[in-house]
Amino acid sequence: MQKTPPLAELNDRAREIFRQIVDSYLISGTPVGSRTLSKGGALGLSPASIRNVMQDLEELGLLAAPHTSAGRLPTELGLRMFVDGMMQASEVSNDERAALEAGLMPGVAMEDALSRTTAALSGLSHCAGLVLVPGREMVIRQVNFVPLSPVRALVVLVGADGSVENRLLDLPPGVVPGTLEAAANYISTRLAGLTMAEAMVRLQQEIARDQAALDGITQAAVAAGLAVWSADATARPVLIVRGQAQLIEGEMDIEKIRQLLDDLEDKAELIRLLDMARGADATRIFIGAESRLFSLSGSSVIAAPYRGSDGRVIGVVGVIGPTRLNYARVIPMVDYTARTLSRLVS
Repeated sequence: MQKTPPLAELNDRAREIFRQIVDSYLISGTPVGSRTLSKGGALGLSPASIRNVMQDLEELGLLAAPHTSAGRLPTELGLRMFVDGMMQASEVSNDERAALEAGLMPGVAMEDALSRTTAALSGLSHCAGLVLVPGREMVIRQVNFVPLSPVRALVVLVGADGSVENRLLDLPPGVVPGTLEAAANYISTRLAGLTMAEAMVRLQQEIARDQAALDGITQAAVAAGLAVWSADATARPVLIVRGQAQLIEGEMDIEKIRQLLDDLEDKAELIRLLDMARGADATRIFIGAESRLFSLSGSSVIAAPYRGSDGRVIGVVGVIGPTRLNYARVIPMVDYTARTLSRLVS
């Protein structure tokens, strides 16, 4: 990724012209010409003088000309410098605060609250809203082991909510079909109603008290069957996406919209991207090619972590939209949403 030139490389004249070009582009989405800036009174310079400065900014990689005779647009590199060093963030208005907090009323289930807040953030920002929440362990109703080979089996878990999940399991040595049947019966009758973590504790307690009534091989099969879920329970976060229609209603190129909607279907890669914001102390901004997932659609992601009562990061909230975003308005909005969610779950 090309390194952003420091602001110190720009004199006051270049900095002001660059700022006006970015401001105009973020409002209109169209290239900005030297004559437009001259008429606007940019430092009282002639169009020719402004063109010379624009050429210098283009050589630094901060501006680009979509056509030979057109004006200039900020590049992704230019947008990064603007966001990091020149943007004046706005305050979240009282109406925006009220809209973001409306879904967090007492008595609302956590997932519903997160979904409503994400939808509100989407509507206010005119982007798609995203929230990454901690994975929830299923409560056991029934477990079955389906032998696939002498060393592998398919473990089928039916949750208390009726959901069904499958996992492939490498079998401990000595396990036979009768062992798997005994293991499934034990889990379904003695551990039903518990989460995986609770079931593991119960199993260990019963083995310690010699109450499990299982031989060593069956105990190993039960433990392996539970562990195949327990091991990844915290690594299976839930991703909520709301407001994709906001992207279609915007002014993005139709091909880029199609590409972005395809990208949003790649939940695993999107979770990986949002996970990069979990370790951040503040809001993270990914502009265009800075994110491999959205490099083709030319999109930006703004994301911030939210925390539990112990201060530990438990999730990420954010938005995704075109690189031509009102960053000064949307970044504080995402940050406020993250802080509001932190208060809710604390």
